[in-house]
Amino acid sequence: MAGRLGDFGNLPHIENMIRYALICDGLHEFEAWFRNSDDFDVQSEAGLVECPQCASAAVKKAIMAPAIAKGGSRPTADPQKMMLEMAGKIRNHIAENFDYVGDRFATEARAMHTGDKPEKPIYGETTAEESKALQDEGVPCSPLPDPLVPLQAKKLN
Repeated sequence: MAGRLGDFGNLPHIENMIRYALICDGLHEFEAWFRNSDDFDVQSEAGLVECPQCASAAVKKAIMAPAIAKGGSRPTADPQKMMLEMAGKIRNHIAENFDYVGDRFATEARAMHTGDKPEKPIYGETTAEESKALQDEGVPCSPLPDPLVPLQAKKLN
């Protein structure tokens, strides 16, 4: 599943954000970053925090160990710059190695799963309902976060 790429210029600096270990009702564990604890609560209550593996919005904070700063003066890398560079590398890998199937994603993935079409790496768009149906049918797929969607997949208005 894919969407449009956002404008990363207005993101808060990652060092001013909170990283939460999260878990969905399907017991999938993942991490997400929020500006503050209230942002997580508001987004979670609105159903905006979803599991990247199964798209479940039944997500809660998992237990995690606190981060403890270590002494010493190591040069620190810019985490936001590192995140954007990694997202760019992943986006390029997807563009070069996967076929974009647009809104035919669910149909194509299901056909490959049933053996009606040869398997190949694909990406595209699907609705939350179609994604849930694919998961229920055992079709291997995961949501593709917006920052990883190759640029050629953007729909032009």
